[in-house]
Amino acid sequence: QVQLVESGGGLVQAGGSLRLSCAASGRTFSSYAMGWFRQTPGKEREFVAAATWSGGITVYADSVKGRFTISTANAKKTVYLQMNSLKPEDTAVYYCAARVNGILVRDLSSTYLYDYWGQGTQVTVSS
Repeated sequence: QVQLVESGGGLVQAGGSLRLSCAASGRTFSSYAMGWFRQTPGKEREFVAAATWSGGITVYADSVKGRFTISTANAKKTVYLQMNSLKPEDTAVYYCAARVNGILVRDLSSTYLYDYWGQGTQVTVSS
């Protein structure tokens, strides 16, 4: 059974930073890419960033480009999301997700193409 466990969320003032972690476990876990998504009440889950385990591809939502950085630690089966210059509109529950098989780069932002999801971690940015 595959498990994705996020950590690192919390309360931070606008302009501050947080680093989220997502650790994957499961004896047979392997995947092509990992993604970060976020969701606020009443809204659909939205794409934030994605990266392939090979490190060759990273993709970001326009709203976070230049502020967030996704990275992977293959040996630890962990993906990180470094979030800098946080804004109140970044407040959301952040989820990590795993895509098992290869997909087109343009599809890495699609919520529906990920196979496993974590339970989410709350990020709150105060103004």
